[in-house]
Amino acid sequence: MKHAISDLLEILDLEVLEHNLFRGRSPQVGWQRVFGGQVIGQALVAATRTVEPQRNVHSLHAYFLLPGDPKVPIIYEVDRIRDGRSFTTRRVVAIQHGQAIFSMSASFHVHEPGLVHQVPMPDVPGPEDLPSDEEIKARVLPLMPDPVRAYFERDRPIELKPVEFRRYMSREPMEPRFNVWIRATGRLPDDPAIHQCVLAYASDMTLLDTSLVAHGRTVFERTIQAASLDHALWFHRPFRADEWLLYSQDSPSAGDARGFSRGLIFSRHGELVASVAQEGLIRPRDDLA
Repeated sequence: MKHAISDLLEILDLEVLEHNLFRGRSPQVGWQRVFGGQVIGQALVAATRTVEPQRNVHSLHAYFLLPGDPKVPIIYEVDRIRDGRSFTTRRVVAIQHGQAIFSMSASFHVHEPGLVHQVPMPDVPGPEDLPSDEEIKARVLPLMPDPVRAYFERDRPIELKPVEFRRYMSREPMEPRFNVWIRATGRLPDDPAIHQCVLAYASDMTLLDTSLVAHGRTVFERTIQAASLDHALWFHRPFRADEWLLYSQDSPSAGDARGFSRGLIFSRHGELVASVAQEGLIRPRDDLA
């Protein structure tokens, strides 16, 4: 597991090519396209490296334009749109084969005191009360197609402990809610920006799948063509991505082969640390049945 988190940190450590220009690579794991969370995380790294250290990202809004090619590097071009007294705004475009595959706007803010409130964390079992990662793999892997099975058989940088585990064991439609405990599988450096980039990476892992819960389906099925279309993430409070976080997700709507999902991310102590929203393609492929 330490090897997996080291690989993730290397992937997020972009190469500087020129002023406002960075290059990222993808892990060579046999996937046909680049994982969306990787592009979000790398784009956030690129933007963060052009901002004063005293300013932390508080929101990002991104669009996935084309599938990423994992066999070639991704170039990230940062546009320094604005540097104000309290807020800094950046725009990042990811480029492959001469085309934009992804675009993102991110806003950074100095720390300011102000009014505080939040919704309570859902009452769900803690991570220690759920099946271990090994048990999850033993029970779910036989149900997965070969490419997904190969991914879960490898060491992964993010550990997942689903609360509603039984949704993977049947095709019974359920209420479109999904809670999963997540954390990095190894210790991360203390730099808060690294924890934000790692959470940005992880935030794309299960959110789209939540829109299929109401239909008794999952993104693991070869008859579902699934892809993230856009992604928005807000950071509310400090956190550590190498400690357990509850990712509480729901899907208010699906239609026109698109599913909309939302997520609230809580610390183990009940602090709301981030919020997420995403729309994705969930196109049934009856020709593959």
